[in-house]
Amino acid sequence: MLDLIRLDHLLIIIPPGSKKAARKFYAEILLLKEVPGGHPRGAIWFEMADIQIHLREEEGHKTTSDRHPAFVVAKLEAAINFLKQRAIQISYSSEINGRERCFFRDPWGNRYELIEYKEK
Repeated sequence: MLDLIRLDHLLIIIPPGSKKAARKFYAEILLLKEVPGGHPRGAIWFEMADIQIHLREEEGHKTTSDRHPAFVVAKLEAAINFLKQRAIQISYSSEINGRERCFFRDPWGNRYELIEYKEK
């Protein structure tokens, strides 16, 4: 049995030569805190809630995948407004009972989902 405790981090792939632009998007636009240090394989790390997002340049990056992490937010409408104020396009998908949700992509096509659970 796997005795899992929590998710620690996600590795997100960006195209080669994108690190400077990734810092701008994740730190200056999304306002995430960068984790300083010399990280393995040249990755840059950011804190998002209680996990980290590790960004690493890699050949073969794909921009049309539906793969994504999903983050629970306290107020989805506020999160949507925050993203729209930064000219980040929001998309929607099928409905799920008990949840409101939306999606956005970073400049390299990596997809993220934001979820707010409805009160019962």
